[in-house]
Amino acid sequence: MKYNIRDIFEYIIALVNEFAKRFNMSDLQAYQYIRTYQGISFIENNYGIIHTLDINEALNSIVLYCRKTGGAL
Repeated sequence: MKYNIRDIFEYIIALVNEFAKRFNMSDLQAYQYIRTYQGISFIENNYGIIHTLDINEALNSIVLYCRKTGGAL
């Protein structure tokens, strides 16, 4: 199923903002961390499922994925 790219971008922005709040960092730091550990690709590739999750579950999924690719948070 195709999703609107704008919806995906808006969802990524929302997740980055919530990630920043959770880990007490700036939005830029959160974005850079998520991007560095391939979390942005994870969100894009799994948008069809992840956007249906509770925001905390989605964040937990991103944290776990980033840890698997070398992240320390």
